[in-house]
Amino acid sequence: MNIMVTGGCGYIGTQLVKKLLSNNYNVLVVDTQWFGNYLSKHKKLRIKKKDIRNLKIEDFKNISKVIHLANIANDPAVELNKTLSWEVNVLATQQICEMAIKAGIRHIIYASSGSVYGIKKEKRVTENLELFPISVYNKTKMISERVLMSYKDYIKIHCIRPATVCGFSPRMRLDLTVNMLTFQALKNRRITVFGGKQIRPNIHIQDIIEVFLFLLNNEKLPHGFYNAGFENLSILNIAKRIQKKIDSKIVVTESNDNRSYRLDSSKLLAANYLPKYSVDDAINEIILKFKDKSLKDNKSFYTIKWLKKIGVKDIN
Repeated sequence: MNIMVTGGCGYIGTQLVKKLLSNNYNVLVVDTQWFGNYLSKHKKLRIKKKDIRNLKIEDFKNISKVIHLANIANDPAVELNKTLSWEVNVLATQQICEMAIKAGIRHIIYASSGSVYGIKKEKRVTENLELFPISVYNKTKMISERVLMSYKDYIKIHCIRPATVCGFSPRMRLDLTVNMLTFQALKNRRITVFGGKQIRPNIHIQDIIEVFLFLLNNEKLPHGFYNAGFENLSILNIAKRIQKKIDSKIVVTESNDNRSYRLDSSKLLAANYLPKYSVDDAINEIILKFKDKSLKDNKSFYTIKWLKKIGVKDIN
């Protein structure tokens, strides 16, 4: 089977592509490579260095399914250039869906975000709750979902709403909560926590990858949305877990951001998906990769800083 993965050189994409190849899929990666390319050569792998806004129907030739990861990720990155973000996150998503349908592709799996729910008082934030996105990034994800679902009579659509992802990837992200706090402890023996009481949902990178494969292999599951997050933890709780493994000092400072997010993934669990990894596993592997020098403080591992450095406003 031939799978197109947009954003296949990214944090999740790099590990997902590796997993797909190990499962004997043929993979076409489409990625601008703004953050580099950490994929190894493989006889079943093709890579197109291309902006998803510039895809043509020919790019979808012989593709069976699409896993759509490519986007301008997180709130501050989107704010750098809102027009670019709407074009990449929404308009390009619509174009991909329309071209996929014309090419006879039968299934798209889309990486949305658990942040589309906004701030909820409910402790069980399920897929049935109304969406109240509070940032431009959240809004682009919500609108992209709605655009995709408008085509559900023509193609199978599965939208995953992931929690904050954690764990190691060759294309690392050190601006995600667990990864960032663990790296602070390793590098500085100090963990800075702003507020600390805020709740954040989390998912290990290998689990989110397994969710993509689960949906890839279960095309008959109903159209729609699937939360993917299995540990709702306070930021201070995460810091204390890290402190137990790394001799470090936790410094708590005041924060104006008291937003808490939770996710309930009962729908995915009811479909017989079982998570295998945890936040503690992510902390452990980051420690291991730091000690064996596989993980370094690369500037491109910080999304907003790197986009500013390469001039995101000038990227075409």
